[in-house]
Amino acid sequence: MNSEPLSTDRLAKLVCQKRQVLQQLRQVAVRQGELIGQEDVSTLLKLLATKQALLSGLQKLERALEPFRGQDPEDRPWPTPADRAACAADAADCARLLEEVIQLEREHERQMVAQRDRVAGQLRIAHSAHQAAGAYSQ
Repeated sequence: MNSEPLSTDRLAKLVCQKRQVLQQLRQVAVRQGELIGQEDVSTLLKLLATKQALLSGLQKLERALEPFRGQDPEDRPWPTPADRAACAADAADCARLLEEVIQLEREHERQMVAQRDRVAGQLRIAHSAHQAAGAYSQ
């Protein structure tokens, strides 16, 4: 049986790719926050399409990493201790980046809810003003 699909080289490459995708997601999340602050919905929607493609790529990487989760990390034969350390560092970066992206998403959700509530309040005021103007015109 060929163990290539579960080789440490493949694992290291997948973890490195995951780190790169998460770095891109963080950049997109930062830009997303800027666009929310600017209320630039058109550009935000375009950015969200890019974000969706990155999330799809991340899901694909997670599926490729799934078989490795059943392995005992201590049983993996690494070419060198440095290779193992580099993969571990990438994995730690992945965890940190994912947490950062999640925190940014939570903050963006709060910003969007605040904007929604502000706009709803403005609409209520405008509707009340319209009703009052209508009452005077009768």
